[in-house]
Amino acid sequence: MTTTILTLVGSLREGSINRQLAEAAKEHAPEAVNVVTFDRLSEVPFYNEDIDNDADRPKSADDLRAAAADADALLLVSPEYNGTMPAVLKNAIDWLSRPYGAGAISSKPAAVIGSAFGQYGGVWAHDEARRALGVAGASVVDDTKLSIGGSITRFAEVHPKDDAEVAGQVSDVLSALAGAASPVAA
Repeated sequence: MTTTILTLVGSLREGSINRQLAEAAKEHAPEAVNVVTFDRLSEVPFYNEDIDNDADRPKSADDLRAAAADADALLLVSPEYNGTMPAVLKNAIDWLSRPYGAGAISSKPAAVIGSAFGQYGGVWAHDEARRALGVAGASVVDDTKLSIGGSITRFAEVHPKDDAEVAGQVSDVLSALAGAASPVAA
């Protein structure tokens, strides 16, 4: 049985190290784990309850919800912007949390990883994202964390997928998420 993990990347920049980290997750996924990235977060408008109805809801928001509903778990890959998660991730969480109590991520295992320039690798952003996911109804796998500091230096000449330590750590995160999503873990 395959576990599907939906990945949302908080940086919209094509060459972003966090996007590369998501690529590393896809490449180093354990056997029976399928990593799928939703690459259209830039198309999802800011959450507005006035448009969250069948007549007005944008297709991009419906597609995001469908991707989350089809997944067994959720992985956010986040940089740190001004001490917190990027708005695009918070917006995705807002869309996925509705309708309250029955959103697409309700009770789904979720984890947050990422990299940032600072020495702590975006810990504040990751903590904020985990908190928002928990409030939104996801089942945050709290002991599954990966915050890689010094990203610009560390990945100046090597893609995260080619860094053996990072590849192992990402694989461990995916294994933990898959374990939390399995019926045995439930």
